[in-house]
Amino acid sequence: MIQKIYKINWLFIFIVIILASIGFIALYSAADSNFEPWARKQIIRFCVFFFLLFFIALVDIRVWYKYCYHIFILSLLLLLSVEIIGTFGFGAKRWIKFFGLSIQPSELIKVGLILFLARYYHDLRFQSIGRFRFLLLPVLVISFPFLLILIQPDLGTAIVYLFLGVIMMFLAGVRLWKFILSSIAGLSLIPLIWNYMLHDYQKRRLISFIDPESDPLGTGYHLIQSKIALGSGGIFGKGFLKGSQSYLDFLPEKQTDFIFTMIGEEFGFLGTIFIIILYMLMICICFYIAFRSFSNFGRLV
Repeated sequence: MIQKIYKINWLFIFIVIILASIGFIALYSAADSNFEPWARKQIIRFCVFFFLLFFIALVDIRVWYKYCYHIFILSLLLLLSVEIIGTFGFGAKRWIKFFGLSIQPSELIKVGLILFLARYYHDLRFQSIGRFRFLLLPVLVISFPFLLILIQPDLGTAIVYLFLGVIMMFLAGVRLWKFILSSIAGLSLIPLIWNYMLHDYQKRRLISFIDPESDPLGTGYHLIQSKIALGSGGIFGKGFLKGSQSYLDFLPEKQTDFIFTMIGEEFGFLGTIFIIILYMLMICICFYIAFRSFSNFGRLV
């Protein structure tokens, strides 16, 4: 146990704490200098799951290897249960209630997918990785949950899940030309997906993402205002708690994915670059840990 604690990458832990602290500060600012309703909850969640992080890190990797298929199946069952007992929020059915907590299975299945594919390709001989019959199962475990997430509907998470699966297959050794052929086949399905699978609000969001000015007071409003806020921060920012776009509610959902915009307005270009550098360091540390792993399963995870 002591040896495992010693082997933990403490630089990675330190970066996580810094990024989390920046998040707390940003949520405090987003609530007009108040810990309610977002910052306090975020701090509590972080403290709980920070200890969970250590527990997971100390569990022997052979345990995760043994139960990774079980974890994927459990996360898939939770994803299927969304259609039966799921609750609505922001026009989508994505969450299930569990002992008073709201759980989003589409996030849990990302972990399940990583563990599943890591073990699958660890057990497979390298010569068999690119053969057609050995591609069927990975394609199935990627495509079926992808469709389930898409019909919730949650286009963003579905795309991330698909991209995650493709990256895992590529890192495992599947040849690039097979992805190119698959991409061409996927592009041919775009008209079908656009006309029959995407909801009207998803179409509007995609159009406004490409051209926000097409609906400046509707779906494109938030994107336009976020660019104004980000640009107005300049090099050094307007200062903590002094973001005019945020405080005057030009960014009504600033506590969500647009929190980076608010940070850019208050702390400027230098503040945003600092955050990006921290994330890049985290990625580099992950690669460093992966390359030092003694098993293919450990490297892929």
